[in-house]
Amino acid sequence: MSISDIIASIGVSLLLIAFFLNLKKIMGTDNKWYSGLNIVGAALCGYSSYLIAFYPFVILEAVWVLAALSSFVKRVPRETIIK
Repeated sequence: MSISDIIASIGVSLLLIAFFLNLKKIMGTDNKWYSGLNIVGAALCGYSSYLIAFYPFVILEAVWVLAALSSFVKRVPRETIIK
């Protein structure tokens, strides 16, 4: 296995864990951990795609990271951001 395969496997695993936990109603989409798993998983998948020069998937994963980041930021209390 190459390093890009290992990174992609970890990223996909994180995305699938988030999906499974949401599907089983263990973790809702409004949970910051759900967004965090999506951010890290998508970032790893995007990076592994970059390593193999598969740019359409890099773009897809970048958009996924941005969407998950926007969801994550909405979950952080405003007092934390202001300080």
